[in-house]
Amino acid sequence: MSGAGAAVARQMLRLSNPEDVAEQAAQWLLAVALGTEGPFVLCLSGGETPRPLYQRLAAPPYRAAFPWERTHVFWGDERFVPHDDPRSNFRMARDTLLSRAPLPSQNIHPVPSAASARAAAIAYQRELALFYGSEILTRARPLFDVTLLGLGADGHMGSLFPGDEALCQREGWTAAVVGPDGLERVALTYPALDNSRRIAFLVTGAQKSAALARLMRGDRALPATYLRPAGEIRLFVDAAAAQELETL
Repeated sequence: MSGAGAAVARQMLRLSNPEDVAEQAAQWLLAVALGTEGPFVLCLSGGETPRPLYQRLAAPPYRAAFPWERTHVFWGDERFVPHDDPRSNFRMARDTLLSRAPLPSQNIHPVPSAASARAAAIAYQRELALFYGSEILTRARPLFDVTLLGLGADGHMGSLFPGDEALCQREGWTAAVVGPDGLERVALTYPALDNSRRIAFLVTGAQKSAALARLMRGDRALPATYLRPAGEIRLFVDAAAAQELETL
């Protein structure tokens, strides 16, 4: 596990439902983007939880207000499937956001297709380093301004699953992993995720409530417990996901 450095304070915003989570996250993300000078680098989350957020960002008033021309997007993880596969995180983001917002095509950085998940992971680290301008990450100059993450019912984040050997990665920015479903994936590792100025979790649904409560207790079996970003960790959670927090 990572675990280096002091614990990071987590700021939680409890909201009524997934729609409110998406709206509050969109407002926050817009404010952060407008307050960032130069390129705004956003690392996207996959799965279904961020879908309402992406749909909001692509619609009024956010579509016109967001600084798309200086925004760059990367992915925190990707299933090793073609980009047009329904399981692809790129496809979900493309369908809900990227094809609807005026984001320059050269600012979109998906996990590349390659002969294998390992080759894709190596290629993506190469692209990240080229964009960053160095093969060595420094906390004084974060790679990402905001990284969006979800929290799985089993405690996984991105494609970092409890007990996976990728959690021990200290130098590589990416890793090829195999999920519990047997599907190969490419995941950003702690060195890359921790080199974020801000991390925002979107957590909705009763099926996530136990994992969220474990995270807030500091359960060391959860990968998210060990995140140490350069700045803040913020959690946008709905009432269903927060129900077990009342017992803490």
